[in-house]
Amino acid sequence: MAVYWSEVTAIATSFLAAGLLGGIGAAVFAAQQVREARRSREALMAAEFFRRWDEDALVEARRLVGQFKSAEELRDAFAGYVAANAPEAYVLYRELDYFEQLAALESRGAFDLELIRLLLGRTLIERWEMWRPAIHQAHGAGVYPLFEGLVEKLRRGMDERAASGG
Repeated sequence: MAVYWSEVTAIATSFLAAGLLGGIGAAVFAAQQVREARRSREALMAAEFFRRWDEDALVEARRLVGQFKSAEELRDAFAGYVAANAPEAYVLYRELDYFEQLAALESRGAFDLELIRLLLGRTLIERWEMWRPAIHQAHGAGVYPLFEGLVEKLRRGMDERAASGG
């Protein structure tokens, strides 16, 4: 019996091609699974993080901030609370720390900037404007840099949307 090497080579090449296609298909499937798992993880983390916004501790902090009619009133009160090491200072720090943590998670890729823009957008910017004088008075510039940086990213995105008509 004669061996026809061209046929053996063709058969081997067919098996290799089928294996390669199967490997590519498996890689594409695995990549989709990884993306889905990441989306699920991000959604769970976002839900948990934003759930904290409605917990008693942050509601108390927001209520206290809401008592001030202007950024200047908050600045003066916060500086006094910090100087006196008053309990109110620690209640107010909850909100600042929350926003700093949110910004840290976004900077590490754990939160999508678009999600933050959709959920908090203008509110987060307004909150920074309310807090900035108080932070600078009590601690100087450069404190809560991630919160400030997140606000700047949101502003740039909103400015770009406005410039493009979207």
